[in-house]
Amino acid sequence: MSTAQGAKGARARARIEVTAAIKDEARGQLAAEGAAKLSLRAVARELGMASSALYRYFPSRDDLLTALIIDAYNSLGEAAEAAEAAGGTVADAGHVRRWTVVCEAVREWALAHPYEYALIYGSPVPGYTAPDDTIPAAGRVAYVFMGIVRDAHQGPGLAKPPLPAELRPEAQRMAADFAPDLPPETVAAFVAAWAELFGLIGFELFGQFNRVVEDRETFFRHAAERLAHGVGLVFP
Repeated sequence: MSTAQGAKGARARARIEVTAAIKDEARGQLAAEGAAKLSLRAVARELGMASSALYRYFPSRDDLLTALIIDAYNSLGEAAEAAEAAGGTVADAGHVRRWTVVCEAVREWALAHPYEYALIYGSPVPGYTAPDDTIPAAGRVAYVFMGIVRDAHQGPGLAKPPLPAELRPEAQRMAADFAPDLPPETVAAFVAAWAELFGLIGFELFGQFNRVVEDRETFFRHAAERLAHGVGLVFP
């Protein structure tokens, strides 16, 4: 390796390390102040950096927020994918069980990363609009759940949920947009289950279940199974 190549590699490693330090400090600010108060100047101050130096890594607060959002979505997606892989993908595992295992993994990730969860599924950050760069990472969890539904659809494990006539045009539009291989009935039920899943997790994480639900793990597992049935997944 030439001296020039070695110096280039060292600079690349240093950039990775500094970028990671900036993100870690920003996550600390999320926990302490919330996303709306995230400040590049404050991050630079805590790291002992000049603001002008930090801007070479993240030109604006929105760029830093976007990086944190993508990291959070990817971390959650990895947790869901790992749970699905560990549970097996063969039909004998049971589509309802596969669905429930992934739901539990999403909940566990949220409880372990409450501030990152709030960043991606909580209140919108004032003045910030997520760019298209976040879409692939955001879709990872949905792809895991959709994969389970598709496997069930290809076998004997999917029943069409009821669909009111007035909702059919919208269900057909949604199916055409992102799941043309699935029945509109299934797609409409999937979107509802998706919203309900994160509503359940948000209620637990943000204290809405206080003095209401005590055995939250058992309650959540039961609710996740009901969501699976709502989508049309059936026991083998």
